[in-house]
Amino acid sequence: MKIGYARVSTVDQNLDRQIAVLRAEACNKLFREKATGKSTKGRPELEKAIDALGTGDVLVIAEWDRATRSMNDGVSIIQRIADRGATVKVLDRPWLDLTTPMGKGILAFLSAMAEDERERIVRRGKQGLQQAKERGVKLGRKPKLSDHQREKARYRLGKSESARSIAKDMGVSHTTISRLV
Repeated sequence: MKIGYARVSTVDQNLDRQIAVLRAEACNKLFREKATGKSTKGRPELEKAIDALGTGDVLVIAEWDRATRSMNDGVSIIQRIADRGATVKVLDRPWLDLTTPMGKGILAFLSAMAEDERERIVRRGKQGLQQAKERGVKLGRKPKLSDHQREKARYRLGKSESARSIAKDMGVSHTTISRLV
């Protein structure tokens, strides 16, 4: 039996392309989910797909990075599938035959490359944030109070007025006012 697995990273992305490819591959059953890509933890549909495998079955995945980007997770997934007497077919890697030592070695290499790419993406994101900070770009959400409102609240706190009454007047939580001290 062929079991298909499709995943997208965010709710804004669409599974249709992967589903079409898996149907063309004549998968008997499809598992689909929307979950982040770094870890396989918190992916109930992937777990169900693996649990549904029996001896001689094939887990069909349109693209390897839809299953995992971590070498450790990738090796773990393959081992769990092999323990069930099943194998994996990755459609965007037709030369990847996991029944051979060569295929298993290539899989480990590809998983390492995917993990490296994820680390590069994270590193670039951090560098971009750092450069934005150096340029004076304000990051995060807008402050609830303007500079003038903060000064006014501090003045009132200095006059022993309660944070709760100031917060009520300004339409914010008392915690927001208390943080000004």
